[in-house]
Amino acid sequence: MSNIKLELLSPAKDLETGIAAINCGADAVYIGAPQYGARAAAGNSLEDIRKLIEYAHKYWAKVYVTVNTIIYDDELEDVRNLITKLYDMKVDAVIFQDMALLEMELPPVQLFASTQTHNYEVERIKFLDNVGIKRIILARELTSDEIKKIKNEVNAELEFFVHGALCVSLSGQCYMSEELTGRSANRGECAQNCRLPYSLVDASGKVMIENKHLLSLRDLNLSEYLNDLVDAGITSFKIEGRLKDVSYVKNITSFYRQQIDDIIRNNNNYTRASSGYSIIPFEPDPERTFNRGYTTYFFNDRTDHVSSHDSPKSTGKYLGKVIEVNKKGFVIGTNDKISNGDGLCYYNNKGELVGMYVNRIEGKAVYTDELNGIKPGTKIYRNYDHSFEKLLERECKRKIKTEITIEDIENGLKVTAKDEDGVAVSEDFELQKEIATNPERATETIKKQFAKSGDTIFEIDMVKVIFDKPLFIQISSINEMRRKILQKLEGERFEKYKIENPQKNTEQRTTNSELKVPDGNLDYKFNITNKLSEKFYREHGALEIEPGYELQKNHSGKTVMTCKYCIKDELGLCPFDTDRKVDEPLFLVNESRKYRLHFNCKDCLMEIVVD
Repeated sequence: MSNIKLELLSPAKDLETGIAAINCGADAVYIGAPQYGARAAAGNSLEDIRKLIEYAHKYWAKVYVTVNTIIYDDELEDVRNLITKLYDMKVDAVIFQDMALLEMELPPVQLFASTQTHNYEVERIKFLDNVGIKRIILARELTSDEIKKIKNEVNAELEFFVHGALCVSLSGQCYMSEELTGRSANRGECAQNCRLPYSLVDASGKVMIENKHLLSLRDLNLSEYLNDLVDAGITSFKIEGRLKDVSYVKNITSFYRQQIDDIIRNNNNYTRASSGYSIIPFEPDPERTFNRGYTTYFFNDRTDHVSSHDSPKSTGKYLGKVIEVNKKGFVIGTNDKISNGDGLCYYNNKGELVGMYVNRIEGKAVYTDELNGIKPGTKIYRNYDHSFEKLLERECKRKIKTEITIEDIENGLKVTAKDEDGVAVSEDFELQKEIATNPERATETIKKQFAKSGDTIFEIDMVKVIFDKPLFIQISSINEMRRKILQKLEGERFEKYKIENPQKNTEQRTTNSELKVPDGNLDYKFNITNKLSEKFYREHGALEIEPGYELQKNHSGKTVMTCKYCIKDELGLCPFDTDRKVDEPLFLVNESRKYRLHFNCKDCLMEIVVD
């Protein structure tokens, strides 16, 4: 039985970020197509995607492209053409939401079911597996035990988010942005209504909580539970963040690379999903980069405080409390070093997050122009770490270990290079031979010069010299031979790289019409917005199909969010935990809208309904 490959999957906002992620150790990156990606603001040109694929494949790392919006009828041919172009560019997989793709005449490209396909319920996930989907990206709301149960039921690869921003709604089942602004989250245009302030009002009109970010969640961090995820059956560990900048991606990718390498180092059953190792010129630390505070969400079942009610912004790392204040500055009780240019923040007496820049540091005193509301006992956070950001500007490098053998042949030398994956190339070089007058020094020079790899993707960790008699070789000749053999090896690696062929899955997808969708009556939450996805579901037993939310005019009474996160539970008002009563129904109210909250306690879900 071959070792199980564990994949670290990083986001790529653009080509630069994708290359940086690979250099920092990502086994795969996911990047938005020019259109039809669930982050419309993170689209990329086909030329940039092609360049990223070529770079990644040198390391046998993979590139997945997101085409995971819902599709309208007049876009179907455009999407088909796009995916055909991506296939021709040797993309490793397409991440999709719309089942129309399963009815298209596509080339045999691998298809991964986006979390937008609502991969939360076992029967739904089994259906996608039986249809022939290669990989299923699970909903973030699942617990460790639920993941184990799913793994026991399916053959598909399972991918799970381990870090980054959380959608408060079950992915693919959020229509609040569309309802409020006409910008559909399922079309890649989420307006992030969940990050807005709302007041919680009871049935009598009493304001229970005023103007707080009641739907804004903390960021996910499962770094302490990677072993549990591996045991549960996850093989791809995904970092959220296709809108995040390059420094964030470098920091978080490097951090998780270290964590996953530790797992592999301690268990012979697992191996890396790509080649090489990364040289990281900084100590990665998730606390020192963008975060809203961290949570493990529901991985260990329901835990306290998964939300960030006071602010949807990054608070960063907690430094300590203010112990002294004067007219121009203050002193924090902390062991962390604070630098000029740092961004600090704190909550004022209104519960609002207030930011400031550090003008200068004198001893332990912090001087700033913005002292409003700071007093002894105020908790101070750092949400911009100037010195750390400077460290993150340093280039990470990735190298593939290689050995070189130089042999004496009749008309010159034979040079062979073999890398850690067993890829090998040889070349004969004609050379006028000259017996070395200082054999030891001549051999040492050959080894030293062949061991240099410069800016190539290789690190020469062994040089073997097999000569009948010691030879003197000019350094310029050695350098030319080394350059040519490493160039040839890089080309051979690119040729040896194999795209996994999903032909079997393609045939299964087009022939398995006896397979029935779990529910015969499909409402708007199945996001059916074109004739091909409707055809797919009808072929698989759907009896009634409601058009997608975006195609409907009247949204009155519709659920615009379905959440496992529950405001009552977060506030200590869950009826299973307390006898305290509230006057229901409860409402979320802001300047624009009023939404009714429906608590489905049987399934432990909260629904937000257009009132």
